[in-house]
Amino acid sequence: MVLALLVCLASVATAQRGRFFYGWDETVQNIPYDGRFTFARVRYTPAPGGNWAGGRPSWVHGYPLAEQNLMRIMKEVSLLDAHIDDMNVVTLDDPELFKYPIAYIIEVGWWTLTDREASGLRAYLQKGGFLIVDDFPRNAWGNFELQMSRVFPEARWTQLDAKHQIFHSFFEINDISHIPIPYDRGGAPEFYALFEDNNPSKRMQVIVNYQNDISEFWEYSGSGTYIVSDTNEAYKIGVNEFLYGITH
Repeated sequence: MVLALLVCLASVATAQRGRFFYGWDETVQNIPYDGRFTFARVRYTPAPGGNWAGGRPSWVHGYPLAEQNLMRIMKEVSLLDAHIDDMNVVTLDDPELFKYPIAYIIEVGWWTLTDREASGLRAYLQKGGFLIVDDFPRNAWGNFELQMSRVFPEARWTQLDAKHQIFHSFFEINDISHIPIPYDRGGAPEFYALFEDNNPSKRMQVIVNYQNDISEFWEYSGSGTYIVSDTNEAYKIGVNEFLYGITH
């Protein structure tokens, strides 16, 4: 029943596609904080070459349709009273960041950090925030690790297997070796995490969807671009990651 629901909701999202925009307009305003869960996408200044697809910055890829579709799923399968149309964008040095339990960042091969942003992200993660890193090709790891070393110089990354609780926080995902990818990323998808004090028995602070782009399935879930079974698996990953982040 849940999988059928995902397909139906994806179709609804497609019917509404015309009212969503795909670029970034500086006049777009975030909705004010009202206590309800709001998807927060991280905005950053891309490295040289990071403004592609018509001059849009790398961090905006899929905005806002991908998160709108995911929040529709979250609202239907859980008690999370999330905003489903209004998605906020926040920088890592903005005090407003601390109003969001989960932050989402993509295309980290182009990610750059100022000193203030590095300090802001460190404080956010130490105070209980959870960062989801997506749309992550193999060649992005070097820059991502470099930027994160400015946040936590001693950071050590742990590869997750299917036994970790994040893959069982809502949907039971017992095999992560066959997680679908929307296009060739140069290898099989993997998941990496950063834990408090580099201790896997403590709270997870960051999860990386390595060599994958889960949100690509969310964005195009109503278009017929990808087969339904793959799209459902991508929604399962998204739901699990968000619910895990909220409850930890």
